[in-house]
Amino acid sequence: MTSSTIASILVIEDEPAIRELLKFNLVDAGYDVHEAVDAESAKRSIAARLPDLVLLDWMLPGQSGLALARQLRSDARTRELPIIMVTARAQEADKVAGLEAWVDDYVTKPFSPRELKARIKAVLRRRAPEAGHDTLASGSVALDSVAHRVTVAGSEVSLGPTEFRLLRYLMARPDRVLSRAQLLDGVWGDHVDIEDRTVDVHIRRLRAVLEPFGADARIETVRGSGYRFLSSSPADASKPGQEGRK
Repeated sequence: MTSSTIASILVIEDEPAIRELLKFNLVDAGYDVHEAVDAESAKRSIAARLPDLVLLDWMLPGQSGLALARQLRSDARTRELPIIMVTARAQEADKVAGLEAWVDDYVTKPFSPRELKARIKAVLRRRAPEAGHDTLASGSVALDSVAHRVTVAGSEVSLGPTEFRLLRYLMARPDRVLSRAQLLDGVWGDHVDIEDRTVDVHIRRLRAVLEPFGADARIETVRGSGYRFLSSSPADASKPGQEGRK
């Protein structure tokens, strides 16, 4: 996810009626929707702002959607970008070609808007876990994205917007070591000119707020690598073999 807690979706579709149908249903589902009519305009949009997911038509004017998917997968910046192919090409060979281009899912036209929204949610849950959940909970720590509320053992804690997004990103990836660069991209958004050490400052602020509740040890420093949110209780953070906090 980018700096917003609302997942952003780029719809790449040249047929106005289908594009409008997709936009209507996705906005209604609470997504931030952007549009592109061909591969070139899509690449400009992605260069300006990395979306959380792409809905990609195969039959585009100029460069095909399949070729665009392969190009996105070959670029380090967009390699992990979730892509769902939405196309009228329903033959088995077409589906195999799409999946071999490493798209995350393949939906054929005509499609059910309800099914498509379910598939989008499933892909976001796999690729960007925080985008697929309104609430996250681990032990005594609970985060409600809709209410923008964090509680520890039932007591509400007050977090600034950046610390809230940082905690959300960490909690959605429990026990996974995340580098400062990954946190910058995921929390602040890519193309943001911020030093890596900014992450350290906000980690300290987040720990300071959680400390009175005994939950600060859940955020572990992994020396030389980054940070991770421990799924176990804070007391378990001192077990042998785990890195200590700074």
